[in-house]
Parts: sequence; C-alpha cells; structure tokens
Amino acid sequence: MVESRTAALAAVLRQSRVLPVLRVADAETALGVVGQVADAGLPAVELTATTAGWADALAESRQRWPGLLAGVGTVTTERAARQAAALGASFIVSPYPAPEARAVADEAGIPFIEGGFTPAEVAAASSRGIAKLFPAHVGGSQYLSSLLQVLPEAQIIPTGGIKPADAASWLNAGALAVGVGRALLTGDVRATVAALSAQASGPRA
Repeated sequence: MVESRTAALAAVLRQSRVLPVLRVADAETALGVVGQVADAGLPAVELTATTAGWADALAESRQRWPGLLAGVGTVTTERAARQAAALGASFIVSPYPAPEARAVADEAGIPFIEGGFTPAEVAAASSRGIAKLFPAHVGGSQYLSSLLQVLPEAQIIPTGGIKPADAASWLNAGALAVGVGRALLTGDVRATVAALSAQASGPRA
C-alpha cells in the first residue's frame, strides 16, 4: 500500500512542482499560511514538527481543507512519527536518515520522504521512495544534476535555502519538485505562489 501511495504523491508533486515547507512559530500562523497555499491552488503542504502546536495545526488543516495533502516535516523520532500518523498526515518527511521514523511510516502505510545530503544517503533514501536533498543550497542545482547522473531514476525534492526565483534551475536539473520554505512566507503568499508556479511551469529537463 505504501508503494502505491508514494507513487500517487510523487505524481502530485511532479505536477505541482512546488512543495511549501512551513517552518513558522506557531499553529495559528501555520494555519493562516496553509489557507493561502490552498487558495493559491497548490495540492500539498508540509507543516513542520518544529512549529509549536504543529499537531493542532495538522488536525485543523485536515478538517478545513480535506482535499489538501498535509504532511509533517522535521520528523526524526518514532514518537513524532506515530503522532503524525495518528493525526492522518498525508506524508512524513525527515531532514536526514531517520530509520525509526521511517519504520513507523511504513507500518502505517504513509509515504516517507527521507532526507540526505551525501550521495550514499540520497541513494539509500531514493531506493525506498522519494528522497529529500537537504540542505540543498549548499551543493546547488549542479550538485543535484550530478547526483541524478548516477541515480537517474531517483525522485528528489531539494529543500533548504531555495529562493522562488531559483526554482526553475532546480527543476531543469531534474528535481521532482522544489521545497520552498522561508522565502515563500515573505510578503503575499498567494502572489509568491502564483509567480513561482508560472516561472516553474516549463517542461522538465
């Protein structure tokens, strides 16, 4: 079951090309941004376990926007993964290899996007599903391109320090989608999402 759900998530992300990553202070702020993301037409959003009250934000997001795929990121422990799974997270994300969290996600049948930076970490994560390249800005889009030369079938979402204006270069390098965090939250979220979607709408390389 998890394989088919992961494939379905990958298809959604490949189409949307953008995954908002909401690393904000509290649940109220998170819900405000989730609403703007949903209104902007994006199908998926990643809340983060570093947000105070993230569990409440996840539960409320599922009630208000049932069609939105709401996942939880920065999940590195079994406890956090079980909490996210119990609340109906659409997917779970870690910033680095987190076998205990992955085991919980697999048990619950929830897609797990595992983070990594080195070629070995990314290769291991991508062999099990979708991989997250983090922190992406350290290597840049050329690093992603180099990884995909030896991992041509890998589905990778670069995240960390990526500006909306740079999304196209990452997509052209072969990213499944681009994780955009703090830069997305500056100013009018709807306008930023619209501009990002427009400039990232070209064909994948």
